[in-house]
Amino acid sequence: MKSRREVLLTLPSLGWLGIFFALPCLLILGLAFRSSDLRGGVGDTWTWYTVKLLLDSQYLSIAWRTVWISAATTVLSLALALPMCWALARMKPFWRQVVLLLVVVPFLTNFIIRIFAWRSLLHPEGLVKQALVWLHLASEDTFLLNNAGAVLLVMVYTQLPFAIMPLYAAAEKFDLSLVDAARDLGASKWQAFTRVFLPGIRQGLLSALVIVFVCSLGQYVIPQFVGGTGDELIGNKIAQRAFTDRNLPLASALSGALLLAVLVPVVWLGRKREE
Repeated sequence: MKSRREVLLTLPSLGWLGIFFALPCLLILGLAFRSSDLRGGVGDTWTWYTVKLLLDSQYLSIAWRTVWISAATTVLSLALALPMCWALARMKPFWRQVVLLLVVVPFLTNFIIRIFAWRSLLHPEGLVKQALVWLHLASEDTFLLNNAGAVLLVMVYTQLPFAIMPLYAAAEKFDLSLVDAARDLGASKWQAFTRVFLPGIRQGLLSALVIVFVCSLGQYVIPQFVGGTGDELIGNKIAQRAFTDRNLPLASALSGALLLAVLVPVVWLGRKREE
């Protein structure tokens, strides 16, 4: 009786996910094996040709660029979020709430507006460029936009809150007296941090890693506005094939590859949680 009640309670959620998530994903995977129509539609025949195009050097290089930029974004976001969460866990409640509010405030602003704000900052006449020139850290010829560094910088900025929140949720539940006990037993600050604190927030660390990496894989707005023609990610190619070239089967094949790439870390996280 109890299991039946649980099934009935989960049916609405499962139905919603099935209709609006699983079914569209299956349709996308199915379109990847259809031929393309010169008029911008989908052909009547089934073919492996579109899927084989993913092995072209053009798409392989874009896939590699997507993976390494996403991985670099994840590493840098975690490297910045960990010291902050360590400090948050030791702050007084009032200051902790203030800092968390400052972390959440960017979410209250439209995503596109924030990207354009960074574009203005990195512009040749923007504040960041002028400050670097004034500090003699850059020359007048230095161009901060339309390169992989700009893409990585803005991606870290946008993904950092997604790293902070899971880590803070885990750090808040961590018993900091264990760190003090390790210090009393002769451990240095670094040893207490790496051997006691980090294992204690392991689940939050894994969640932050997967969330940031998965969100970074699908980015296409940031490379479009602050990156150059050689900094496109797989999301940019999906948008081009779907809206510009109207090659829906190829866009579906790229989307299917991205979907599988996203599922790998999600499944890995699920298995780690069960261990």
